[in-house]
Amino acid sequence: MPHPIRRPARTVVLAAATLLAVPALAACDGGGAPAAPKPSAPASAPAPAPPAALPAALTGQKPDWAPCPAPSTAQGGGKAPGGAWECATMKAPLDYAKPDGETLDVALIRKKATDPGKRLGSLVYNFGGPGGSGVKTLPHAAKDYEKLGAVYDLVSFDPRGVGATAPVVCLDDKALDEGPGPSDADPLAPVRTYTEACRRNSARILPHVSTADTARDMDLMRQVLGDPKLNYFGISYGTQLGGVYAHLFPKNVGRTVFDAVVDPTSDELQAGLNQAKGFQQALEHAMEFCRDKYAANCPTGGSAEEGDRRIGELLKKLETEPAATRSGRRLTADQALTGIAATLYDKDTWDYLVQSLAELRLRGTGTNLLAIADAYGGRGQDGHYSNTDAAHTAIGCADTNRRYTVEEMRAQEPAFRAASPVFGPFMAKGLLACTEWPVRGTADKPQVGAEGAAPILVVGNTGDPATPVEGAKRMADALGRGVGVSLTVKGEGHGVYGTNACATKAVDAFLLDGTAPADGTTCS
Repeated sequence: MPHPIRRPARTVVLAAATLLAVPALAACDGGGAPAAPKPSAPASAPAPAPPAALPAALTGQKPDWAPCPAPSTAQGGGKAPGGAWECATMKAPLDYAKPDGETLDVALIRKKATDPGKRLGSLVYNFGGPGGSGVKTLPHAAKDYEKLGAVYDLVSFDPRGVGATAPVVCLDDKALDEGPGPSDADPLAPVRTYTEACRRNSARILPHVSTADTARDMDLMRQVLGDPKLNYFGISYGTQLGGVYAHLFPKNVGRTVFDAVVDPTSDELQAGLNQAKGFQQALEHAMEFCRDKYAANCPTGGSAEEGDRRIGELLKKLETEPAATRSGRRLTADQALTGIAATLYDKDTWDYLVQSLAELRLRGTGTNLLAIADAYGGRGQDGHYSNTDAAHTAIGCADTNRRYTVEEMRAQEPAFRAASPVFGPFMAKGLLACTEWPVRGTADKPQVGAEGAAPILVVGNTGDPATPVEGAKRMADALGRGVGVSLTVKGEGHGVYGTNACATKAVDAFLLDGTAPADGTTCS
């Protein structure tokens, strides 16, 4: 299954929910090609180096802002945002070690401040992933940021390798629909197929999609936008990107907020285990909600243990007998688990989880879980996929230098199962995602120490499944004394801005007035 990790959550899952047509629970009760040879040795991703001066031809660019076109297939498709949204491109070095060399075009989007007399500059967003298109996401999310949009130009972008910015291309739509196939006999077989497709189709960009590369793009963007400091709002993976930016450019940090925070102290293994625990906790909370609201009609039964068992039985059956759907496609175990995970990002989508499990358990059909998994995985209703998963893999593998063997993965399976009987066995396989990647990674953990930077507000949520709350405190500590300001929210879901009034008020005060809450503040 695609790792349910660090994805933009609320907008993706709620969009998926609009595809559902689920009857009430009471009504439910009534009734691939072989891979080519690998290259002899992986290419090397350039190691992060001290920021170098860029040529004036790049820093002096003037974007040619114009009405935005409809999002491309790689961005996820859909309609043009219209209204006051403007799009442009910014040229950036393909390789920052060769700033005078080949360039790529970074796709940008903005909406100018609605109260220009009080304008504070630009506020740049990254909504997570890695692999999410900011150009597509910002207009959909902008209603949550209207207050900020009065005094800031709201700006986002497609990071390198994503959407309209030199997109990584791997498998085609047909191969993605077919899925990876059985992997028990050789867990690396689907990895090889996927990896070779990425190498074959995207060799030029793969060595240049690390988070450090994108952080450098953001500093160039700051200069092109005319801002002396980068004001930044990072969500999920966007917090890792923001931490790396602060490490590379501490003196250029403006008003910055991290929401749904990645733990920079965890390596790939520990991050996976922490996430398995986080999703298991969220699932148990959702099952408790199901029991309280639906009583005997709850499809996960009367206890968390019974729910784990029932879901496990459904997934086991799907491994050999994928479920029918209204589209004629069939729901696999990987897709079902992806759909389940996607509904856990937001408490508002727990009802869709309950209804989808009821459909699968009582009718044996998987229409609704497949719709959610499709939206989460970037499959449009036209059958075309965005490049979200390809970019997610490429960026993740560029950032980590750890390459696990099958034996090492097998050795960790008991720990993953203990962390989550539902998600653990599937998530353990995610350790192999970079095993045969054609580009060497840069480090085992991101560098985020930012001594001398302005304060950064770091917001964590106790019920976050994808980025457990412990990571927020560790990020605040890792940023350095006087830099990381920790705010904890007692709630559910991946990200809190716009969903928790106390936290939203604190973030607004910080971004609008520069007033930070006391370090260690808690919101209920």
